[in-house]
Amino acid sequence: MKIGMLTSGGDCQGLNAALRGVAKTLYNEMGKGVTLYGIRDGYRGLIEGDYHEMKPDDFSDILTLGGTILGTSRQPFKQMQRPEEDSEQTKLDKMLKTVKKAGFDCLVILGGNGTHKTANLLRENGVNVVTLPKTIDNDLWGTELTFGFQSAVNIASEVIDSIHSTAFSHSRVFIVEIMGHKAGWLTLHAGIASGADVIVIPEIPYSAKKIAQAIEKRAKDGKRFSIIAVAEGAVSREEAAMSKKEFKAAREAMTYPSISYRIADELKELTGQEIRVTIPGHYQRGGAPCPADRVLTSRFGVAAAQLILQKKFGYMVALQDNHIVPVPLTEVAGKLKTVPPDGELVKQARALGLSMGD
Repeated sequence: MKIGMLTSGGDCQGLNAALRGVAKTLYNEMGKGVTLYGIRDGYRGLIEGDYHEMKPDDFSDILTLGGTILGTSRQPFKQMQRPEEDSEQTKLDKMLKTVKKAGFDCLVILGGNGTHKTANLLRENGVNVVTLPKTIDNDLWGTELTFGFQSAVNIASEVIDSIHSTAFSHSRVFIVEIMGHKAGWLTLHAGIASGADVIVIPEIPYSAKKIAQAIEKRAKDGKRFSIIAVAEGAVSREEAAMSKKEFKAAREAMTYPSISYRIADELKELTGQEIRVTIPGHYQRGGAPCPADRVLTSRFGVAAAQLILQKKFGYMVALQDNHIVPVPLTEVAGKLKTVPPDGELVKQARALGLSMGD
């Protein structure tokens, strides 16, 4: 059996560990009956026919290695079926050509939302596909956890933890901007874990006045500082009421480098306090996966290999009720898992006295 493997989209902790989990299981179960091929830089490699045969040694000592040994790239789903420049072929045509030429019996694809839409497109065109859920955003439908998420929570929490001492020393308000795209999972978890005072997520549009009130209440209670965890995709109440076209135009006209700097200016005007912004950025994606992600990726890898052995294709492996289960790609592709505004975790955050900015 010939199997192609690729990692697509943004990198994160655990990609190598997941590849290792799939490979070790297949080698242990099939021995010389399986040949694995690494496809370089995600779907780009599949489009351009850039792949190479891998050996068991290639998967040694990578359990704790950050990044991806295969490389990755972003290939927007909306461009997959458009003819390329100076060619009548689409990227999809070229990927299908590569699969046929290489004689791949299956593709193992690791990625997030966009990656899964393209994986499902390949499935619809006759390619045997098994996928693993990767993203620090934890926004993939069908799984309670994606790998990379817990590692990113750990890093984001450490950043906020470290901000506490300088915020206290200088009696300042600090905003820490957390990744997460359009979902607030990472910010919510890191905010609760590190004792942030205000948590602002995309699913709950914020009011600058409400955040200011929370800061002023802390000051009246004798608190020397406040820490606000802001998701990169946060939106104001006013923006939430806009149409998609109006929102896009408003954001394009925004002069701030990110939403956190705008909130900082709004709060400075409302409170008169000094506001500082910290953005850990891609630091949240880097480094070794935490132990929890090493276990999760190993479990995902074994489950993905077992689906291949059973010739059960067209599925994503997922975590549900602490069990690894197959979920049809048709149920995953194109669906975003966001934080329920009235969900249990949000209610518990409010019960702890945290402001959600609304």
